[in-house]
Order: sequence, then C-alpha cells, then structure tokens
Amino acid sequence: MTLKSFMTGALLLALSPLAAVADGWQTHDGWAGLFDTHEAEGTLLVVDKRGETVQTWVHDAERARTAFVPASTFKVPHTLFALDAGVAKDEFQRFAWDGVERGVPAWDADQDLRTAMRRSTVWLYQHFAREIGEADERRYLELIGYGNAEVGDNLEHFWLEPGHLAISAEGQIDFLDRLYRHALPFEEADQRLVKDLMISEAGSDWILRGKTGWSGELGWWVGWVEWPSGPVFFA
Repeated sequence: MTLKSFMTGALLLALSPLAAVADGWQTHDGWAGLFDTHEAEGTLLVVDKRGETVQTWVHDAERARTAFVPASTFKVPHTLFALDAGVAKDEFQRFAWDGVERGVPAWDADQDLRTAMRRSTVWLYQHFAREIGEADERRYLELIGYGNAEVGDNLEHFWLEPGHLAISAEGQIDFLDRLYRHALPFEEADQRLVKDLMISEAGSDWILRGKTGWSGELGWWVGWVEWPSGPVFFA
C-alpha cells in the first residue's frame, strides 16, 4: 500500500460523521489501527474548519509537534519564493533540462512550474535555490515563520535529508491555512497560482489540494480538502 492510499483511508475516517467535540486536539480512535496494520510509525493531524467550531483530530500528538525535514512538501513555499524573487515568472515559463539523468525519467525533460510540482522535480528547485541564494532563502523562511527556518551550509539540499530545515505536522497546517486565506506576505496572484498547482483531485463540490514528500524512510502528505462550507487541513 502506498503512503497516499494509506493516508486517503485515514482521511476518509476523518471526514466521516463524528460526535461533536469542543476545541482542542482529540485522539481519533480509528487511526491507530491503520498505522498498526501497516506497521507504520507516524502521525496524522486533521483540522476541520467547516463549521463554527474548529475540530482537530490527531494520531500521535507528540509526533505531530515534532519537526522533520519537509522534503518535497517544501516545493509549496519554495514556489512562492521563486515567484516573488522573479526567478520564475509564471506557470508557463519553461526551464531547460540540463541533460543529466537523475534516475527519475519524468525529471529528464524541460519543466514548468506545473510539471515540476506534479512530478516533484528536484533539480528545478535546486536551480531556484541557487538563483535565490542562501541569504534570501533564509529571509523568506523567517518571513513566513516556516519551521526552524534553517538553511545550513548546503543550499541545494537544505529541505532534503540530511538538510537542516525542519517543520512539524502542526507547522505544516499553520502554513497551509495562511496560504488558503491568502494571508502570506506574497502577491495574492502568486498564492492563487500555487494553490492551483497543488490541485490533485476535484469533485462536484470539493477540491483536494496537496503535496507529497519523501526523504529516505520519511514520507509526507500535506494539504487540504476544500468544501463550500470550509477547508479540512491534513498533514
């Protein structure tokens, strides 16, 4: 079973009818069994803002507050950095492949922001990091309060294992909530574009926006389901 299919099952449990609860983190009894069945160690944090009262469910609250390397989930804020810095002009700009084969066939081609987000093309974001530079990467991270905001001494790998940047599931949702509300310190048009790039699936009355990440044995899936009544965030 893939990370995404496993997490989808957990999310379906989260979105099923439950008794009303007060504000605060609540342990979701159905999730522990999913993790145990697949011998997986991890956390799942879901913040439901569809009603007047915010409802939050969690499996392993301690881990949800523990920071880990964001891996390719960092492509979401990194795209905002690239747009703001002028390194990427828009979703249509093409970036030429350098001809180096990196073991992922989908990466071995010219890319734009949409394909790079969908294919999780690492080399393009390493190009963005070089163009933005260490000082501005750190400035952007501090500006939005993303995780520990550490770049370290490896500009091309700071968001990948064994990089210095780290963020918790709680921090991921805080960032995504601000992106959802266009409350980040970037042009609203850029925030709308990044949200569009994140669309994974959609139905008649819902949109799923998300981004996966993988680094060694650590996997992420973060995003939200957008309903007419409000969003449900997950990490």
